[in-house]
Amino acid sequence: MGIRKDIWKVFLIKKSLEKIVKSGSLPSECIDITGDLNFYTFLADPFGIVKGKFLYVFAEYYDYRSRKGIIECFVFDENIKLIRRVNALSEAWHLSYPYVFEHEGKYFLLPESSKNNKLTLYEAEIFPDQWMKICDIDLGEDVAVDATPFFHNGIWWLFYMLATKKPDRKHELHVAYAYSLTGKWTRHRANPIKKGPSFSRPGGTPIAFPDGSIILPVQDCESTYGGGIRPLIFDILTPEQVRCEVAPALKIPLSLAPYTEGVHTLSSIGNMTLIDAKKTDLSLKGISIQIIREIKNL
Repeated sequence: MGIRKDIWKVFLIKKSLEKIVKSGSLPSECIDITGDLNFYTFLADPFGIVKGKFLYVFAEYYDYRSRKGIIECFVFDENIKLIRRVNALSEAWHLSYPYVFEHEGKYFLLPESSKNNKLTLYEAEIFPDQWMKICDIDLGEDVAVDATPFFHNGIWWLFYMLATKKPDRKHELHVAYAYSLTGKWTRHRANPIKKGPSFSRPGGTPIAFPDGSIILPVQDCESTYGGGIRPLIFDILTPEQVRCEVAPALKIPLSLAPYTEGVHTLSSIGNMTLIDAKKTDLSLKGISIQIIREIKNL
């Protein structure tokens, strides 16, 4: 039973993801859009959509008392003023990493749901808080963690870390491709394309650079879970071949203090960027909450 807990908050940066990656560090001007948190809860894994004059930020809301994440949506106006906060999606199992995106005028949500051993794609019935299941994405025997879709040159790509307890297959980055969002999906013959805790778990929005390269933010979990974000740079990504290299982790600014112990999401929202940053909590109140929960589960 771990007694030191990660507490995450979501921040908005008025700078594009492309510019941040090129600079090699996160700027010091980060806007805290989380607001006050209840004790022993956090907000993490932010992804967003710009729709009209409004910003819709989806994130995992987690309470250590229940130990089950749900997806919430924060709606901001053009002045970054919070208009409303809604429960966007909740299931019987843990949800996180709410990858939200628009394609051909429709809105889709692909949350992390490996605790259910499935990867379920949802489409908005009424955006942003009513979603219907479209399909379970079939990756054969693979169970995906933090699956990240990307449409490029007429092909859907899906980056994901493999969920497994086998020591020799932990921390593997895999990729699959399809010519339709709902499949049929083909696991790439080059899998795993990366292996190691420093660059195997997706952590944000892929983007295509003008030179043809593709950047996938990946988590650096070498020293701690979500310790940082690295750009993974693809110069070849085709159904026949994958070639990529890892760039250094983005520097975390001291201005985020005390949330300077990790960053594990870097996602694009229009011409701005969302991140999450963490601190760790070690308090008598937190320990007592943890002990009470463990006793109830005996």
